[in-house]
Amino acid sequence: MFENLSDKLDRAFKVLKGQGSITEINVAETMKEIRKALLDADVNYKTAKAFTDDVRQKALGENVLTTISPGQLLTKIMNDELTALMGGTATELNFPATPTIILIAGLNGAGKTTFTGKLANFLKTQKNKKPLLVAGDVYRPAAIDQLQVLGEQIGVPVYANVESKDPIGIAKEGIALAKQQGNNVVIIDTAGRLAIDEAMMVEIEQVKAATNPHEILFVVDSMTGQDAVNTAKTFNDRLDFTGVVLTKLDGDTRGGAALSIKSVVNKPIKFIGTGEKMEALDIFHPDRMASRILGMGDVVSLVERAQQQFDEKQAAELQKKIRKNKFDFNDFYSQIQQIKKMGNMKDLMGMIPGVGKMMKDVEVDDNAFKAVEAIIQSMTPFEKENPDSINQSRRTRIAKGSGTDIGEVNRLIKQFEDMRKVMKQMSNPAAMANMMRRMPKM
Repeated sequence: MFENLSDKLDRAFKVLKGQGSITEINVAETMKEIRKALLDADVNYKTAKAFTDDVRQKALGENVLTTISPGQLLTKIMNDELTALMGGTATELNFPATPTIILIAGLNGAGKTTFTGKLANFLKTQKNKKPLLVAGDVYRPAAIDQLQVLGEQIGVPVYANVESKDPIGIAKEGIALAKQQGNNVVIIDTAGRLAIDEAMMVEIEQVKAATNPHEILFVVDSMTGQDAVNTAKTFNDRLDFTGVVLTKLDGDTRGGAALSIKSVVNKPIKFIGTGEKMEALDIFHPDRMASRILGMGDVVSLVERAQQQFDEKQAAELQKKIRKNKFDFNDFYSQIQQIKKMGNMKDLMGMIPGVGKMMKDVEVDDNAFKAVEAIIQSMTPFEKENPDSINQSRRTRIAKGSGTDIGEVNRLIKQFEDMRKVMKQMSNPAAMANMMRRMPKM
C-alpha cells in the first residue's frame, strides 16, 4: 500500500538529514522532491502544490529544537498535513432513522457489489445492526446472483426481483420489506455506470429521489488515481454523496485518489477495502494512513484487527489448555485461521513500525500457511488431539496425505513442540520469574 510514494518521500527527507538547521534552500529542495513524489503518485496538481506550500511555510516558521533534527521536524509536519489533507479525523456512518437507507453508487468495475456485501457484514458483526441488501443492479449479468451469494455467505438477507427491470421500484419494494421484517439498515446496490452516461446518471438521481437515502457512498477503485478523483467530482455534482469508499487498497496503489479526493470534492473517505474477503473492510483513519505513508506503521489498526478476531471465551479455554500442556494441533489450526482473517500478510507487516520499509522488495506469499494447513488436515482426529503420538510411521503417512515431504512434517512438529514449551513457560508466573532471574544483566 503506497510503497512507491513512501519510498520517494523517504528519499526526499534525506535532503535534510545531517543538516543542522532548516533553511530556505534545503526546505525548497526538499519540497521540490516531495511535490515530484506526489505528482508521480497521481495526486491532483493543485492539491500537491497547495500541500507543499503549506508544509514549507510551517517548516520555515518552526524553530528546530536541539533534541530533534530538521528531518524529524519535517516528518512531524508532513504527518500533520497529510492527516489534514485526507480529512483530519475518521467519519463514520450516521444512523438517524429506522431503517437507515444507504445508497451505493460507483463506476463499472470499482468493486461496488463486493463492497455492498462487506458493508453489510461490517454493520452486522461490528455495529450489531440487522441489514437488508437490495439488488438494484438490473443490467450487469449475474449481479443479482453475486449479491445473493455474498448475502448467503455472511448470513444477511437479500431482496431481489428478477422479473423487474425497474431499479426505482425494486429499491422502494426493498425498503417496504425491511420495515415489515424489522431490518434497521437497508443497503441498496446500484448498477455501475460511466460519468458520461447521461441516462444512467438520471436514473440514479431518480433512485435517490424515490428512496431519500440517509447515506450515499461513492465507491471508487483506488488504483485509478487522478481519474477516480475527476469522476468523483462529476458524481458529487449530481448526487451530493455523503462519503467515499476506496477499494483495492491492497493492490498497486499509487495514492493519488486517497490524497486528492477530500480536497477536490470536500467529502470524507469513510471506508477502505483491503482485500477480497468479507472481513477486509476498515474505517478510514486519516492519521493512521498518514503514518503508513511516511513509513511509521499503524499499530492501532493492527491491534483492532486482532481484537475483531478475538473470542474471549475461546481465549480463556485456550489459556487453560496451555497451562495444562494440552495445546494441540486443533488449537494451532484455529489460530492460523484467525490470523488469515486479519488480512494479507504484507499489509499486516506494513502496520508494524519500520517493518514496511524492510519488506519493500520482499514478496510475501499469502499461501504460506497452505502447506501447514494441509499437514494438519492430513492428521487423524486422535493425532491432532495427541501430538506426542505422532511417531515416524505416522509422519510418513501424513507427508504422503498432505502432498509434502517428511522434512516439512518434521519441521512443523518440531516448531509446534518448541512453541508449546514457550507457551507453557509464559503461562507459569513462577517459571517466568525464574527465567528472568537467570538472564544475564545488561
